[in-house]
Amino acid sequence: MDPKHRSRGITDGRDRAGARAMFKAVGFTDSDLSKPIIGVANTWIETMPCNFHLRRLSAKVKEGIRASGGTPMEFNTIAISDGETMGTEGMRASLVSREIIADSIELVCRGQMFDAVVCVVGCDKTIPAAAMALARMNLPGLVLYGGTIAPGSYKGKDVTIQDVFEAVGANAAGKITDNDLRELENVACPGAGACGGQYTANTMSTVMEMIGLSPMGFNSVPAMDPAKDQVAFDCGKLVMDLLKNGTTARDILVRQAFENAIAGVAATGGSTNAVLHLLAIAREAGVPLDIDDFQEVSERTPLLADLKPSGRFVATDMHRAGGVRLLARRLLRGKHIHPEPRTVTGLTIRSETESAQETPGQEVIAPLEKPLKATGGLVILRGNLAPEGCVAKISGHERLSHRGPARVFESEEEAMAAVTAKKIRPGDVVVIRNEGPKGGPGMREMLSVTGAIVGEGLGESVALLTDGRFSGATHGLMMGHVSPEAALGGPIAAVHQDDTIHIDVNQRVLEIEVSDAALHQRLSEWKPPEPRYPNGVFAKYAALVSSASEGAITRAAKSN
Repeated sequence: MDPKHRSRGITDGRDRAGARAMFKAVGFTDSDLSKPIIGVANTWIETMPCNFHLRRLSAKVKEGIRASGGTPMEFNTIAISDGETMGTEGMRASLVSREIIADSIELVCRGQMFDAVVCVVGCDKTIPAAAMALARMNLPGLVLYGGTIAPGSYKGKDVTIQDVFEAVGANAAGKITDNDLRELENVACPGAGACGGQYTANTMSTVMEMIGLSPMGFNSVPAMDPAKDQVAFDCGKLVMDLLKNGTTARDILVRQAFENAIAGVAATGGSTNAVLHLLAIAREAGVPLDIDDFQEVSERTPLLADLKPSGRFVATDMHRAGGVRLLARRLLRGKHIHPEPRTVTGLTIRSETESAQETPGQEVIAPLEKPLKATGGLVILRGNLAPEGCVAKISGHERLSHRGPARVFESEEEAMAAVTAKKIRPGDVVVIRNEGPKGGPGMREMLSVTGAIVGEGLGESVALLTDGRFSGATHGLMMGHVSPEAALGGPIAAVHQDDTIHIDVNQRVLEIEVSDAALHQRLSEWKPPEPRYPNGVFAKYAALVSSASEGAITRAAKSN
């Protein structure tokens, strides 16, 4: 591959004198413009700790590119903080931002005709968005995750943002004081980096290493670890190798790589959001992947990593224990992942695991012979309430069946008010609808509600289902991504107050105990709600978004 296979079109020849003049206005020289032009997509933003340190890392990436004979050009995207917007209208922007981030990376790379790209990412949606953009463009490129935050310390215990959300429920129940809550919030997030448990950001970081778009061992270096600067510099060098070798994103994103990524999620008790994001990346890469594939891979993959939200440890602990490389070696030895897919380093997964180093006495990653659970945490349920499926995360601590009366809410705010007013009782099934990709729009996460349920002591006795999403910090018997969603006339739209809902994880069933005829009659009388947003970005998104069972990607409107 010509290293300037794309950028020659914008830098070379007499007719491009005007472009060169403008590049020179911002400091680029003829020597710079004669080299391959490498985009550095930086998702830095000053609104959250997850991405706050990415300017420093992008500078190191650019140093690595220059040292290897390329010319870096940095550009920014947007980003939305899931943790900060949780429980507010702002959370509707989160999933929408995934599409806009992917679109903006694609647009700048296509418009500026970059030869390759490094995507520097942090908070939840920036990671899959970067992978989606790489898959669309099929350029040489890679993803660098900015790294996890260090845990906070409260009364001698490690704490994360999850503890704060659950403390809100505990405070509402009178179990802790206002002062206790304030003390916890003051120490839970001690600096830059993404949320510390195996929540969505660290789950998708694991996915990027397991699928091969990030160099194995790079992402798990914590955000403020001094070694992260060297990691970023090495990514700048590595993208030049990808360009020289002509290795593009779709060379990495093969079907077996996706199965390895799913196994990584299952083995670490990762976020249910990985289902949504991997389906989206697969659609962009043209790789066949179905929601039921997650069930199949999860059933054959043991849960090995003892990570929050259900376990004891955080991502920094896993890094010190041996990281994703050690996890992959365990899974490879048990024949739970495919050995041959290649990564952006040029090495196969098998070769990458050969350098794994396990810290003596570590307890984070269990031995293959003594898994925390024989199968992974992802479970796909179907039934008359979810014909296209829904997603649950089962850590092994939850009860596996539940039958109870529906408590129906038309929004997350309604449900949150009921929980904090102590109107939810043991045995109830909380149903939150019209929060799906189209109906929300934007498919909000429900950590405020699930955290409050757990904080009030109802986590072991109440189930929840929604056409919205859950945070990676959610735990308990919670079913999300119920599809089709209510706004599309899915059966969840026909649930009435006090209907009996039956959940059986072992049988993978989610059903409402009414007759088929009654359910059909209810749906025939259903009328779609008025859109929450008649114009603007949310209206555009609602018009173009697909079902959660297909990754909630946006598609061009079909012509007549």
